[in-house]
Amino acid sequence: MKRKKLCFALAVIALLSLLIGAFCMTAAAAPGDVSTAIESTWNAAKEQIKTVVNRVVFPALDLILAVLLFVKIGSVYMDYRKHGQLELTAPIVIFAGLLFCLLAPQFLWRIIE
Repeated sequence: MKRKKLCFALAVIALLSLLIGAFCMTAAAAPGDVSTAIESTWNAAKEQIKTVVNRVVFPALDLILAVLLFVKIGSVYMDYRKHGQLELTAPIVIFAGLLFCLLAPQFLWRIIE
């Protein structure tokens, strides 16, 4: 439990530092030169954003979807025992979402960069 709280606190601190850095760099840009300010802010914060998303956001989504998948498979099995019908639509959709979240970091940064 302490590890989860520490990870959450570190994620919040990282996001706040990104926001503060973005606002400071934007304020230092030349007046009227918004595109250069946005590009320089993105280039400065890109690695930090990638690190936070790859180490915090995607693993959290993966964990949530994995737990949801196992719970849904259990409920599908219980419904099958009770009613004799096997409804696999929801577990398949959750599994597809889990696969997408597992593979997304490999493709996401190629698209954004």
